[in-house]
Amino acid sequence: MFYVLKKLSIVTGMLAVLHMSFGALAQDKPLTLEDVLASSVRNVPEILLEIAEKNEAAGYAQAAQGAFDVNLGASGFSRATGFWSGSVVELEAKQNIGVYGAQVYGKYRISDGRFPIYEDEYFTNTLGEFKVGTLFSLLRNRDIDENRFNIRDTALAQKQAETDILFQKIIIQQQATQAYWNWVVTGHQYGVYRQLLQIANERQKALEIQVKEGAVADIFILENRQNITRREKLVTEAKQRFQASAIRLSYYLRNKEGTTRLPEAYELPDVTVFDQQESVVFPLILRPGQLLQNRPELQQLKLAIERLNQTVNLRENDLAPQLDLSLELSRDFGSIAEGGSSRASTDTVVGLQFSIPLGQRKAKGKLTAAKAKRKALRQKTRMVQDKIQLELKRVTLDLKVSVEMLELAKQETRQSRLLADAEQVRFQNGASDFFILNIREERATTAQIEELKAHLVQRTSLANFYAASMNLQKLGLF
Repeated sequence: MFYVLKKLSIVTGMLAVLHMSFGALAQDKPLTLEDVLASSVRNVPEILLEIAEKNEAAGYAQAAQGAFDVNLGASGFSRATGFWSGSVVELEAKQNIGVYGAQVYGKYRISDGRFPIYEDEYFTNTLGEFKVGTLFSLLRNRDIDENRFNIRDTALAQKQAETDILFQKIIIQQQATQAYWNWVVTGHQYGVYRQLLQIANERQKALEIQVKEGAVADIFILENRQNITRREKLVTEAKQRFQASAIRLSYYLRNKEGTTRLPEAYELPDVTVFDQQESVVFPLILRPGQLLQNRPELQQLKLAIERLNQTVNLRENDLAPQLDLSLELSRDFGSIAEGGSSRASTDTVVGLQFSIPLGQRKAKGKLTAAKAKRKALRQKTRMVQDKIQLELKRVTLDLKVSVEMLELAKQETRQSRLLADAEQVRFQNGASDFFILNIREERATTAQIEELKAHLVQRTSLANFYAASMNLQKLGLF
């Protein structure tokens, strides 16, 4: 019986044995949370998708700038037959400059031959005619037009894409953190149940020896076999959970090519990883305003409202009358040609163009829709802000409770070990029996399992806390 009792002493040091079973190989290169976070932020498809959409938004922003590029053009004609022999070539460069909806242009035109009187404007001196001009919008299109709207709108869309990337990164890193700790905890739970089964198997060998010697009854062997069957079931279930958690973790753990890979059992860190308890600080109560400003959800809504502000301005611009002012200077150079001396002076032309739309239902309808959508987004912002404030309070409470529950679980583990040790002493002195000793042993194991679960709850709550409080450094983003 001494052999059996010697094996029972393993219960009091089960975590140490678990460290030996998994830690020997893991000491070489255990998988760390930092490894997982570094892999997920580089390779997870959701983040790569957001980056691609950001590049798409940058492309649209660049395309919108094209409305203010310099445009070059050329035209001309020459009469091949007929009474008139005139030919003309014209080059033009024009550019929108944005201020007051202005457009500037420059033209060069040169002609040769004779034109009919109704084409008198084609005549130039021998070196051609140079012309520069500009057009200003004084009412409609003065402060905003389609071109300037597109530039501002695509720039805001690009900022939204950047905010989307940050938002997606926070979610992915939060999920990766939870997946990592779930893998670590289920791995150690598997180890605990394996060790519990090992104790029962070793006890079976010892009991068989004791039965042959006549020291114990056969019933003890049957009862222990029942324990083995029950513990084998626990091991099988724990193994399945461990393998499932490894599959889940593999989504975030990828190689250099971005392909998922399953973490190996030898990469499981030993139980000392749970001793590396972080010092939890609760800053949410101290600076909720700053946290709200940094939340990407609110940043997204803020940018969306700003885009709608631009849309409202554009629709109000559509309702304004059009009043354009133009200024043009032209002069011919060289000797007087067929057109005569009228081309020898510098001409200055000032013009005004005015129009007012009478039917404005389309413009008014678009303006009403844009204002209504903006109002809805403002209400949504308030709703999201309230939800975030409640979320901050909830994750803070969850984390505080998880820390307290973990301490209670540790106390229960220590107490169960003491009871198991005490029951072993009583059994040695003949004051206990095999049945009660098994109960104490399994309760000690259950306490270890519950402590591991408490570690998982605490680490999950911590990941939620970091995501809610925008702690980018803890999420591996800074």
